[in-house]
Amino acid sequence: MGVLTLLIAALAIWLIWTGKLQRMTAQDGIALGAALVGAVLAAKGKPVIGAPLLISVALFFAQQGQARARRRKRAIPPAPTADYADIARARALLGLGPDADADAIRAAHRRLIASVHPDKGGTEALAAQINAARDLLLQERAGR
Repeated sequence: MGVLTLLIAALAIWLIWTGKLQRMTAQDGIALGAALVGAVLAAKGKPVIGAPLLISVALFFAQQGQARARRRKRAIPPAPTADYADIARARALLGLGPDADADAIRAAHRRLIASVHPDKGGTEALAAQINAARDLLLQERAGR
């Protein structure tokens, strides 16, 4: 009985620590309650009733985990690919040549963003374009 109590306490601490209790659905709560009832029944000497509850809850959570993994796998969008024209426009916007390294890209970005930042009287759209150009060139540079 003591080991089962420690396992239930460890499960509760793990759920709180990982923040899973905040994302728990009503079905998860019902299953967790059934697991607690099954554990108590098994600890009180009625394993014929408690064990099936524990096994069914374990299967439920395993199924939920697999379904979440499938949803996560489908939800990952493919990485956008930049074509040559986008990279050429980004270089022209930052005033860089094709041989610019990461430090030169960052320096050109800092120089331009200082003059067009919205806090300095520039526009948010132009600052966003300059940020996007920097990100695209750094990503392209890292992909080489």
